[in-house]
Amino acid sequence: MSKTITMLCPEAGRTDTAGLRGFDADALVECVADVAQPWWRRRACAEALAGRVPERGAGALIACVRNTGDVSEVRIALLRLLADRAELLPWLLHEDRQQDSAYGMAEAFLKARGALGDLTAAGALATLAFSPWRHRRETGEAGLDELVERHGAGTVLAELGGARPEDRSIGVRLRERAGEDVTDALADPDPGVAYRAQALLTDPERLRGYLAQAPTEQAKLWAVYALHRLTGDVAETRTLYEELGRPRVEVAGLDEELRAAIVHEYGQWCEERSDPRWRIEALCTEPPPAADPAERLLRATAALTAAGLAPKPPVSCGEAHRQGDGTYDVIGYGENGAEVHISTLGRFAADHNDDPDVRRALEAAGFRWIDHAVGSVRVTGLGVYYFGHRDPLDVHTLLFYWQD
Repeated sequence: MSKTITMLCPEAGRTDTAGLRGFDADALVECVADVAQPWWRRRACAEALAGRVPERGAGALIACVRNTGDVSEVRIALLRLLADRAELLPWLLHEDRQQDSAYGMAEAFLKARGALGDLTAAGALATLAFSPWRHRRETGEAGLDELVERHGAGTVLAELGGARPEDRSIGVRLRERAGEDVTDALADPDPGVAYRAQALLTDPERLRGYLAQAPTEQAKLWAVYALHRLTGDVAETRTLYEELGRPRVEVAGLDEELRAAIVHEYGQWCEERSDPRWRIEALCTEPPPAADPAERLLRATAALTAAGLAPKPPVSCGEAHRQGDGTYDVIGYGENGAEVHISTLGRFAADHNDDPDVRRALEAAGFRWIDHAVGSVRVTGLGVYYFGHRDPLDVHTLLFYWQD
């Protein structure tokens, strides 16, 4: 019995890819164009048509792409499939495309324009390629790679210029791919560009040589960071840090106890455009003394009990929110749904009401109360992901961080 498309792709995540690739192309086109079929089967059929779209079926596939009511996953797959159809370009350039807000379509339109050789898409593709979101970055880079293949790197870079950080970042990437040394880009004034540059470097000796002539402190710090990434030599990294004078970002209101807790929690996974001084400080300074989180919660619970506040059993912030995780535990108390937060980063405690009874009880038990004045201090230069944003956060959010 010969297999059908339904048999080859019976449900989402179960596809006989080889079988579909050998299936009759006209039948695959018919399945893709049939909106009654599940989107995942239609997408699989579109992908199976790679390199063998029958000319008589191209019109039906293009109609699917143009159908703004169709499923984005299918339209995006078809844009990849039809990347050589020049007749799509005028439609892609039409101002109505800017009104198509379906998820992923704006990026797919740009990538398709790159595949069709539209140099006017270079700037927007560079912006996409500079995104901190991996899927957006990869889409932008793929579109730019298509432009480079069509026109050459020099033409694309000339179209971009170098005024924007995203344009310079693409310049670094293209130079490195051409075999050029991009160590000089560590001196770029934008930390995002310098971060991308350091990630491409592979020669420790070249970095050591560059340190002696690097034009700025920031460039030297990026060189140290890249060198540590390549060698993992903590002793060398700390020696270089001392030679540079232990540079750090000074933040008014951020004392050493708070600073140590924050830098050692976030310094190594901060956002690309963070100040490199935070990264190096995290590598070169000692973390806060280890503590037993369970003992800390027992001590907090005992203090609240002794104060007559009727604490409930502690739960993690993830349990309290029923999803996600973070850097604090929650102890409910009383009968009105009040709760106090105990940080996992140190002896820090806070609540939303600044309850004086809770504060007195916990301070007497050795905790440090984080009030509004201290909690509102913004830790500048340290970008941390938080609900879609990647900007510097305040002390309270960092000590009592939760992400779903």
